[in-house]
Amino acid sequence: MNVLIIIMHLVVSLILIMLVLLHAGRGGGLSDMFGGSAGGSMAGATVMEKNLDRATIIAGLIFMFTTMLLSLRLQ
Repeated sequence: MNVLIIIMHLVVSLILIMLVLLHAGRGGGLSDMFGGSAGGSMAGATVMEKNLDRATIIAGLIFMFTTMLLSLRLQ
């Protein structure tokens, strides 16, 4: 069971790194490559950026959950 949680933790950590790197920073970031600011919307974040935010939050929550679970199981 611990091995499965560790593998899941590693996969989620790599996904989380990828999602954070895709976020637009001050200069646009890597999300511009995939249409993150193609619309040039002045009203706020585009749909792609909102979906990227949601995916990052979900990956972060899963990462936090697996971290706590590993901490409790490996004591």
